Amino acid sequence: MATTASSRAAQDAVSHAPPAAPGERSPFARTAELLAPYQPGLPLITLSLGEPQHPIPGFVGSVLSNHINDFGRYPIAKGIEPFRHAAANWLGTRFSLPRPVDPETEVLVLNGSREGLFFAAIAAARYVPPRKGPPAILVPNPFYPAYGAGARAANCETIFLPTTRDNGFLPDLDALDDATLARAVAIFIASPANPQGAVASRDYFTRLIGLARHHGFMVLSDECYSEIYTKTAPGSALECAGPNYANVVAFQSLSKRSNLPGMRVGFAAGDKTFLAAFHELRNVAAPQVPVPLQHVAVAAYNDETHVEENRRLYRLKFDLADQILGNRYGYVRPAGGFCVWLDVSAHGGDEAAAVKLYRDAGVRVIPGSYLAREQADGSNPGAGYIRLALVQDSETTAEALHRLVKTLD
Repeated sequence: MATTASSRAAQDAVSHAPPAAPGERSPFARTAELLAPYQPGLPLITLSLGEPQHPIPGFVGSVLSNHINDFGRYPIAKGIEPFRHAAANWLGTRFSLPRPVDPETEVLVLNGSREGLFFAAIAAARYVPPRKGPPAILVPNPFYPAYGAGARAANCETIFLPTTRDNGFLPDLDALDDATLARAVAIFIASPANPQGAVASRDYFTRLIGLARHHGFMVLSDECYSEIYTKTAPGSALECAGPNYANVVAFQSLSKRSNLPGMRVGFAAGDKTFLAAFHELRNVAAPQVPVPLQHVAVAAYNDETHVEENRRLYRLKFDLADQILGNRYGYVRPAGGFCVWLDVSAHGGDEAAAVKLYRDAGVRVIPGSYLAREQADGSNPGAGYIRLALVQDSETTAEALHRLVKTLD
């Protein structure tokens, strides 16, 4: 692999951190602790938690009612046949796949993507060939906490890959030397990224998958935000994985797409050999998905009207962010997802800004440094940023953004 001055600098920024202590706390618990000494100065608006607040689809109640007796059955771990077919059909309609996904061998139901991502790290550590050195899992930094928890549970070293404005908020593949790749069990990649909303291109996915196949590790592609975008629909790693989908598994969820975070239904799709091993682990260790909820998911994956309305509502809120934030705090409308990533380094830093917004404006946000970990050089890629999740209605969102600008400026 060719090495440039910039890639050498990026390599120096990669952190080879030991597994975190089991008692490591979530960013939300840390935020609660940070704000505990204070009271909100105005009626509270919460933008810290990425919990969709739009109305749930109208068909949910009737589908549940029609299948209420199925709560009296133990679900099978792989998912009911109608669900697996609905997920496979949706993938084939939504993405330009090299071939249709086989619902019998290439789709598994999940209790939302978080549970699946956690167990996939454990399954990958058991599945891949022996590593050339201590096994490691590569994680973007900042990152979704389930990635780090999965790496720790798999007894793998977590290698944090900084995602900054300079590298387009995606892991810099030039920063990965052969020795690191030879130890990798898996890499977590989120597209759209959480928290910055960056979207991986086809070229990026193709190159990443090539590295995974050359070195024998898994690409665990978190695509739970793929249906929330304002311009171009994000692609999937599966589109670039070739007809056998080797070394690639994509994770989807209805939490964001269909405003059903409390239902906890999603799926994994891709490499059938890995999914067979993944299924064996989940069959004995993971919670099963209730059959009535899978029937709701069938209805959800067969309907795009509510998804289009969902996107329209988010688009309105990003229009408000464009108007109210302008070019303040390095704001750029994200390519995907519903989060805003704001640079408040000139306003006392992320913790100070989070306290000030809560105490003086009644707006609850999450400090960016809590979503990331320190790199080997002591830097934290999330430091100086705050994350806002635009999950409230438009009026509430506008009020929160106006309060934010007034308070910080």
